Amino acid sequence: MKWATYASPTDGTDRVGVMVGAEILGAEPGVSLIELLRRHGSDLSGAADLLVAAPTERIPLAGIELRAPIPVPPSIRDFMAFEYHAVNSNKAIGLELSKVWYEIPVFYFTNPAAIRGHRDSVAISPGSAMFDFELEVAAVIGRPGSDIAVADAGDHIAGFTIFCDWSARDLQMQEMQIGLGPAKGKDSATSLGPWLVTPDELASARTANGYDLRMTATVNGKPYSSGTWADLYWSFEQMICYASRGTTLVPGDVIGSGTVGTGCILELSRVHGTQSYPWLQPGDEVVLTVEGLGSVETTVQAAREPAPFR
Repeated sequence: MKWATYASPTDGTDRVGVMVGAEILGAEPGVSLIELLRRHGSDLSGAADLLVAAPTERIPLAGIELRAPIPVPPSIRDFMAFEYHAVNSNKAIGLELSKVWYEIPVFYFTNPAAIRGHRDSVAISPGSAMFDFELEVAAVIGRPGSDIAVADAGDHIAGFTIFCDWSARDLQMQEMQIGLGPAKGKDSATSLGPWLVTPDELASARTANGYDLRMTATVNGKPYSSGTWADLYWSFEQMICYASRGTTLVPGDVIGSGTVGTGCILELSRVHGTQSYPWLQPGDEVVLTVEGLGSVETTVQAAREPAPFR
């Protein structure tokens, strides 16, 4: 199943719906995807059956205005689970990958208030001249849990979506010299979408740690990134196990994979130079595509003038 949050043409409110054929079958106003996860857990098949039997509205897919599937997640943890990206992105800033990366699946928290959806524009972070995309996938937690075992973690995944934490590389590299962050280098925007795709739709492509599904990015129609979800070093089950240690994951929590190999300009510029892959500029059109999950299309806008802080 593919679940969406969309702007209802009936009354303009955001609603949740399930895709059936060339239509979205919508739920009643006031019901969010997080609310459905709280009611039904990770298995949304029962909720889908109810909508198919008695939808509140039927909306053609053509021209529908999609929001992020989870517009305001309770939390967002973004990992760094693709080895090729981890090695190359560290080299791009003059570092070798720490052995710790192979010992634990590391992550950072980012800003739930900065979520963008399919076709939402994204502004360059104030003060940045090195703005970048990151091509990732994310799992959405459907069932709460603490200290979740790897063997049980898959039962806590409601579905997957495309994830992009837009990154101001110059701000990120400056602030992380202190040993904290990333903070302002990452928190201006994170894109999710276009759908929440349930795991059963992808099951035939499952590999040891991921899925044999292509991940690509283009900027102004030029191919930039090309990788595969199958290259995950740390599986989502391992990430969820680690994330839930000593704490509780709740419905709607987002677990990002980190960037696929070649999945950002920072990495590409290390190999090919910034003249071949320049930093993003106002007006650039970025399209991120993951086989089985769809595409997120974003127009980059100019930065706002930063307010002085001293």
